[in-house]
Amino acid sequence: MLAALVQARAAQAAGEVPVGAVIVKDGGIIGSGYNAPIGRHDPTGHAEILALRDAAARLGNYRLPGCELYVTLEPCAMCVGAILHARIARLVYGAADPKTGACGSVLDLFADARLNHHATVTPGVMAEECAALLRGFFAARRTRG
Repeated sequence: MLAALVQARAAQAAGEVPVGAVIVKDGGIIGSGYNAPIGRHDPTGHAEILALRDAAARLGNYRLPGCELYVTLEPCAMCVGAILHARIARLVYGAADPKTGACGSVLDLFADARLNHHATVTPGVMAEECAALLRGFFAARRTRG
């Protein structure tokens, strides 16, 4: 999660909402990304999507079995869909997202038995650190007008 926080800080430095993600396989980071929808002019430019793309390119496969995704914020429905399609084995996230979280906060797509793949989900890892980064980002934006 520390590496995901580094990515989140890179997003913040770029003026993006500070969310970061890394993908780990066999104890090593094989993919990383941070939120960049504004800079990339891409509504799919979420940290998880960019980390999935990075890992898939490095492995030469769109399936990422045996991989773990660490992300600082609970994924949205779009990102959960991509995580499911990539066959990620385990998702670890920091802060819950009460507005768009699709791992239990608003929806729980991983709990839907109708879906053909499921990942193990570990919520709340370094939740306070992850949430504090987001709170600070939005507080600074409110004071700037």
